[in-house]
Amino acid sequence: MSIRRRRFTRAAAVAVVAAAVLGFGAGVTPAGGAPDAPKPPTLRVLVTNDDGVAAAGIDALVQGLRKLDRVQVTVVAPADNKSGSSDMTTPGALSTTQTTTTSGYPAIAVQGFPADTVNFALDGGIPTKPQLVASGINAGANLGPVTSISGTVGAARTAVRRGVPAVAISQGTTEGVQPDYPAGVRQAVTWVKEHRKALTKKNPKAPTEVANINVPTCPTGKVRGRIDVPSATSGDITQPPNCASKVKNPSDDVVAFANGYAPLSPVPPG
Repeated sequence: MSIRRRRFTRAAAVAVVAAAVLGFGAGVTPAGGAPDAPKPPTLRVLVTNDDGVAAAGIDALVQGLRKLDRVQVTVVAPADNKSGSSDMTTPGALSTTQTTTTSGYPAIAVQGFPADTVNFALDGGIPTKPQLVASGINAGANLGPVTSISGTVGAARTAVRRGVPAVAISQGTTEGVQPDYPAGVRQAVTWVKEHRKALTKKNPKAPTEVANINVPTCPTGKVRGRIDVPSATSGDITQPPNCASKVKNPSDDVVAFANGYAPLSPVPPG
């Protein structure tokens, strides 16, 4: 080997070592390189329900949302069970007390209806206006024919009328089976993740409808997944879900729910 060739080889080796020490080279980012991606803005969520602040469903929803990064959860819920109260409100001043959910998360209990809890929060009852109202998780489905009388959906409708996006989550009940709240939490958390970017925009679009999610409690098998369908105007909402069904393309939320899907249906706020 010539002297010139040996010098070239030594120089190349030195360059490689220097690159490794300094962190330069394929697949390596040098010190002082591009910064980490910015963290998403905090999402402020008001959680309410119609089963009351001590219900298992609302606590499950709160715990699920708290696991999300940079999500601020505030709970304002009826002091007692107010199922079937639609969007009724209480005239005059509201009485409230400081309390907790069943797992000990701080909450405000309102002596009133689900819609009252939303109005209380939006009228200054909490420090900052929420970017989302999550109502639930209700014990029992709130499908098409009964959405108009549901307090869970009524709270969400109240929020939308006041310009705040809202999602209502209800867990079906099946005789002899405990409500599968974890399944409802998964659907709620997935929806929040999907819509987080839009919810945290500086000038978000005004909402025009409630996102109404119903999740079956499967006696066997598991939920077949979420599906977007219209809200039914009629149908048997008492039939147990068949999560082993092979039915595809259900026509509405009642049919979807009966065949093991978790239907997501738009509900107008009026």
